[in-house]
Amino acid sequence: MSVLTVGAYQAIWVLISAPVILSGPLTIGAWYPICEAVTGLVGAWILYVMLRGPAADSRVPSASDRGVRVAQALFGLACIFYGVSHFAYADYTASMVPTWLPGRLGLAYLTGLAHVAAGIGILVGVLARLAATLEATMMSLFGLLVWVPTFVMQPAPKWAMPPQNRWSELVVNLVLAASAWIVATSLRNRSWGFTAGSTHAE
Repeated sequence: MSVLTVGAYQAIWVLISAPVILSGPLTIGAWYPICEAVTGLVGAWILYVMLRGPAADSRVPSASDRGVRVAQALFGLACIFYGVSHFAYADYTASMVPTWLPGRLGLAYLTGLAHVAAGIGILVGVLARLAATLEATMMSLFGLLVWVPTFVMQPAPKWAMPPQNRWSELVVNLVLAASAWIVATSLRNRSWGFTAGSTHAE
């Protein structure tokens, strides 16, 4: 029931975000809200399917069902979008990189490329399990290294203002990271390498 509630919320978020695209269909900013909403919806859908499973109800598709594969593909497309946004807003992205890390602009481009690579891997099924796992790790580290420190930084960086923005962005980051880990888990039958077909090597 909890998963369905989260899924319903994410679906409403998708519907609310869709009209924004009409105001600027060629701008990155117009697509960002719906990509975040779709990412959360993908996680809720896959988790629902995995929790129910064919053993619980034969009418419910298994985790290898076409719907789950479509959800994984949507997640891959969202990752590509996140990567492109790093390039489109490179300076802004670089400003969010912790100051103790060297080459902040270079890291903005590098993480953007990593998002794109992970998205393509998931989308076309090349190293999909590894790609999803690394994407989930990167999203988790973003919250840990970027948003969490803003709660104790004095003064807080401009991109973390107003204060309530930190909480909302941290929650969004947690949802995105959780969805990424769910996608990675849904690919657990895949090989870590280039081996064709499914494998249960853990």
